Amino acid sequence: MADKLNLDPVTIVNKKFGVDFKGYDPNEVDHMLDQVIEDYQTYQDMVDSLNAKVADLEKTNASLRARLIEVEGKERARDEDGDPMMQGASNVDILKRLSRLENEVFNNSGSQNRKH
Repeated sequence: MADKLNLDPVTIVNKKFGVDFKGYDPNEVDHMLDQVIEDYQTYQDMVDSLNAKVADLEKTNASLRARLIEVEGKERARDEDGDPMMQGASNVDILKRLSRLENEVFNNSGSQNRKH
């Protein structure tokens, strides 16, 4: 960013103006330039501070992204492998459904055999 600026505080301080017959009052010019220098330095301090914060936030963001990828990977692996407790509960449900189906099939076929 500093490369885009035409002036810096040192350049402003060292600037010398020529005085001619109808020139500006050198004291007023110096006073105005002193205020410009102060503002310029304040802006530069703000830019430096904000750049440091941006760098810190980018570092934090990269860390959080890595953590998110890690957590998502673990979640995906857990979903693929399945929770053993959930698989056991699912297997029990399947066995109960099979048992009811067998009872229905054998009871209905037994009923039909008795009628014939």
